[in-house]
Amino acid sequence: MTTRTLRPALRTRLFAWLLLTAALTAPSVVRAEMSDTEAQQLLELLDEKQRAAGDFKALALIEQKEKGKNDLVYQSVVYRRDEADKLLIMFLKPQSEAGKGYLRIDENLFLYDPTVGKWERRTERERIMGTDTRRADFDESRLAREYDATYAGRESLGQFEVHHLELERKEGADVAYPVLHLWVDAETKNLLKRQDFALSGRLMRTSYYPRWTKVFSPSKGAPVYFPEEIRVFDEVQTGNRTTMAITKVDLTPLDPNIFTKAWLESKSR
Repeated sequence: MTTRTLRPALRTRLFAWLLLTAALTAPSVVRAEMSDTEAQQLLELLDEKQRAAGDFKALALIEQKEKGKNDLVYQSVVYRRDEADKLLIMFLKPQSEAGKGYLRIDENLFLYDPTVGKWERRTERERIMGTDTRRADFDESRLAREYDATYAGRESLGQFEVHHLELERKEGADVAYPVLHLWVDAETKNLLKRQDFALSGRLMRTSYYPRWTKVFSPSKGAPVYFPEEIRVFDEVQTGNRTTMAITKVDLTPLDPNIFTKAWLESKSR
């Protein structure tokens, strides 16, 4: 990944700086204006805006920074079929990781390692390739299906007016974190900030979404929104962070064989 890939324009840098600055202080509550039922509807809207309805393919560039270690840069291709809840992540670079991939089948997440030719089942807490990202960072948004929302209030996040939602895992849902806090732009209804909590209440991750864009989907008949950049900060190992840039989004139909173990295995031969 080049520096240019992860370096946004001046306006975008200002946007991100305002978000990060806001993280240093608690957002100020302006007023409450939404019921919990309406908060759940907002959650459904977040999902719907990102749902492709057909197929989704994108290049994901991931930069991992850890204290005392050299920076790591990964290049991967993400394939999704939202209607069937299918997901495949195939890694292209670095060369030592090429051919590795994650495949979700019937709510089960598997990791394939071509060096040993084996598949291993993984959990939702899996750190994708050891980075601060999780499956949900690559997959379609399924927040309303997996969580119940409570409205915490309308707040100010930097210069942005936001809706603060508190989410708790629905019974039986398999998720990485049982409690989430979301800050949604009141104007655009795009997610700006997310915090992930363990069951104990400990803050585990803080993520920022400084850039959103859209691509028209013929199969959906409407735009599909996606974050061009996600900045994930590890709140346990402070100082560690991951930046993911999503580019080259393609919504044309995919070969159904892509979402199989045999297809990923064939790419490593």
